[in-house]
Amino acid sequence: MSIAFGPERWERVRRVYGEWWRGELARPIVPVELLGRDPGQPRPAAPLLSQETCADLSVPVEDLVDRLDWELSSREFLGDAFPCVRLDSFGPGIAAAFMGARLDNLSGRVWFLPPAAQPIEAIHFRYDADNVWLRRIKALCRAAMARWQGQVLVTMPDLGGNLDLLSTFRPSEALPMDLYDRPDEVRRLLWEAHDLWHRFYRELNDVLQPLNPGYSDWSAIYSDTPSYMLQCDFAYMISPAMFDAFVRPELEASVRRLSRSFYHLDGRGQLPHLGSVLSIERLGGVQWVPGAGAPDTRHWPEVYGRIAAAGKKAQVWDGLDALDAVIAQTGRAGMFHHGILTAPRADESLVRRRLAGYGIEA
Repeated sequence: MSIAFGPERWERVRRVYGEWWRGELARPIVPVELLGRDPGQPRPAAPLLSQETCADLSVPVEDLVDRLDWELSSREFLGDAFPCVRLDSFGPGIAAAFMGARLDNLSGRVWFLPPAAQPIEAIHFRYDADNVWLRRIKALCRAAMARWQGQVLVTMPDLGGNLDLLSTFRPSEALPMDLYDRPDEVRRLLWEAHDLWHRFYRELNDVLQPLNPGYSDWSAIYSDTPSYMLQCDFAYMISPAMFDAFVRPELEASVRRLSRSFYHLDGRGQLPHLGSVLSIERLGGVQWVPGAGAPDTRHWPEVYGRIAAAGKKAQVWDGLDALDAVIAQTGRAGMFHHGILTAPRADESLVRRRLAGYGIEA
């Protein structure tokens, strides 16, 4: 037995997501992975790629792909789901490691630490073709393309956001103070990081294409042209004026360089920036995450109302009841994409009924 997804399913994915991106789909995008399918083979001994295991460079990339293949073969893809490997397993902001930061996963989660304590004037971001993490991810992508030959989509790793990357090299209170005391140095590093970010994106895509069946990232939103979930979690700590001065120019430039894009609006502290984000004309949508301890997405009708009024799309993650609520609040079913849902095989009939309720062929 192998991965349960053939060329005809990929054609459906391309058609449906194309309609959704163009605003022609009258229903939401709902991907569901049904767990418990018999993979037809023993589980490989290699560890499952994750933030806990990503730093073990002794495991051949081919063995990692074998284990990922077994995991995908253990699933059935219903609704708008498709087989994909999300490379956020190397941590949020891996571009920092590409630029010289130290990757630390001793806690089981990936963190990025500065290589040394330096004044901001001494920091310069330069391309290193021999960077161990860039080489490792490229090797993994090559092995995945050779193994799956376009049957599985391998996403872009979580490269990170603009000020988020800088905060790795200027941690704690250093970067907030730099915004006041060294604004020109902050801007210099922002644009150095911007150029490298897009070089990393391009080089990784050069490995993935043309076999990769599309483009995506940790959000698992499919696109048939280059796309990305952009972000700046550091923006939680700054004023709207500083957001417009430091974050927005680079964000707009990235939106222009990508065919499609979303913005990851993480936490209530980012809501003051929502208007600025929504005014970026070519930005495709917003993924609103209320944050730990906050009411889930169904309790923020004013946020989704503003996103809808701006003509943007939205991604939600809190389950189908929450999806139903925000659709009812906005009257805009076609603007929504729900993140990947998983369900046990015992719930297959229920899942298929729920999908049919949206007009989705399971």
